[in-house]
Amino acid sequence: MPECPVCASEPMISDDPVEGELLECEDCGVELEILALDPVTLGEAPDAEEDWGE
Repeated sequence: MPECPVCASEPMISDDPVEGELLECEDCGVELEILALDPVTLGEAPDAEEDWGE
C-alpha cells in the first residue's frame, strides 16, 4: 500500500487509479497526485497556478 509522503499514512486509492489523479490524504489533508501506477507512487500535488486566460 502506498504511503503519504508527508505523514506516512496509507490514503485510500480507488480500485482503478489513473496516473495524474489527485486525492487528499485523510490524515494530514495534503493534496496528493498519483505519479506512477506500477507500483502506485504518490507525491505532493503541485499548487495550481492561476491561468488568467493567457
